[in-house]
Amino acid sequence: MKGHPFYRVLWASVNTLLVASLVLLVVGLVWEYSTRRYLQGFADAVVPLSADPVQKVEAILGWMKHGPARRATKNPEELALRDPHTTLNYEQLLKVCGTATNAFVNLAASSGMESRRLLLLSPDGGSKHVVAEVYLDGRWVVADPAFHWLFRDAQGRTVTRYQLQDPQVWQQATSVVPNYPSIYTYEKTVHVRLTRIPYVGRYLRKTLDKIFPGWEEAFDWTLLLERESLAFTFAVAALVLLGLAGRFALGWYGRRRLGIERVRLRDQLWRAGDLLFNRSR
Repeated sequence: MKGHPFYRVLWASVNTLLVASLVLLVVGLVWEYSTRRYLQGFADAVVPLSADPVQKVEAILGWMKHGPARRATKNPEELALRDPHTTLNYEQLLKVCGTATNAFVNLAASSGMESRRLLLLSPDGGSKHVVAEVYLDGRWVVADPAFHWLFRDAQGRTVTRYQLQDPQVWQQATSVVPNYPSIYTYEKTVHVRLTRIPYVGRYLRKTLDKIFPGWEEAFDWTLLLERESLAFTFAVAALVLLGLAGRFALGWYGRRRLGIERVRLRDQLWRAGDLLFNRSR
């Protein structure tokens, strides 16, 4: 690559990014595996294996309400709010709607249930509460982990967020919950709050709604947003793909435009392995 210093620097940078992202991907996969093992053990201790889905939901909510003594901290805001290791074990976090929902959806997923967070929005788009939806009997029904309640109507049937938009159903479902705030209504709800992204969040939602209606429910965003280890692994995997794409593009440009022949990555790995094993003999 003599005579092409900029290309040489760019090539080295892309390869450094690729190697670093591969190392971080291994770290992320180990972290996510460890988190899954921890959550599975936790769920096995909380949720009866033979219980039906409704009983499993109630078991999780019951544990959140009447569980053993939990840790306490003077500065809960300093804790990792998207790490199940903390949200499941600190008393203050199990009382806050966002982190209580984090704990609930992680335990529900580890118990074999589909669950996702649901944000209740004020008319100006601000978040006023966070609850969970659980897929039971072919419907997404609402549970409130902060208040440890699976909502039901007057006939004892579980209810969806659409049913809770009816003031009468909402009154039936919440009147039995002590001190339930009257502002926690369901006129406007989202699963992903893009308005938190500075400057472009509101426009990004409008664009996605126009190009891909239903994008929020086409993919389960909850665990990606509510589990740090999973979010880290996905982000690093994206860096690996970016590094591979950059390396391929630079290699193509070098061959076609600069006349630089590069040794393929698989050939480099093969030669390195051959050299390593030959030396060890």
